[in-house]
Amino acid sequence: MDSVNIIIGSQMGSAEYVGEQLAEQLISQGIDTEVHDQPNFSSINKENTIWLLCTSTYGAGDYPENLLAFIDNVNQAADLKGLKFSVIGLGDTSYDTYNLAGRNLEQLLLSKGANCVAERLELNILDEELPEDTALAWLPSWIDKCGIAK
Repeated sequence: MDSVNIIIGSQMGSAEYVGEQLAEQLISQGIDTEVHDQPNFSSINKENTIWLLCTSTYGAGDYPENLLAFIDNVNQAADLKGLKFSVIGLGDTSYDTYNLAGRNLEQLLLSKGANCVAERLELNILDEELPEDTALAWLPSWIDKCGIAK
């Protein structure tokens, strides 16, 4: 069984809250899950795991500050073949840079040879539903697509 590493990029706390809610649900289902709210690239397992990257977009389409060192390390990585990942992006559709950080992160990992195992989930903070509720409703289909079973 694969474990899940939830890697959070959050400036104001929304992505962190979504990631924590997903972790609680995964753990309650017996799925080995670790949350990284100050992600350190070199210390996050890259084998027999799925990275679930949950990031907001900050400013003019930028990554949140807590994700910057992680992104630099991914950029320097020569090869991430074999790494499985999915991205959840949080954004505000009133900006033309809606979910740009999540989209850029997905492209970066793909360019390094990583394997995206499920379509990116984009959460609009202007929706009536709370982002964490939408993510929790999405989680069972993600678990199925990833083939994670306890």
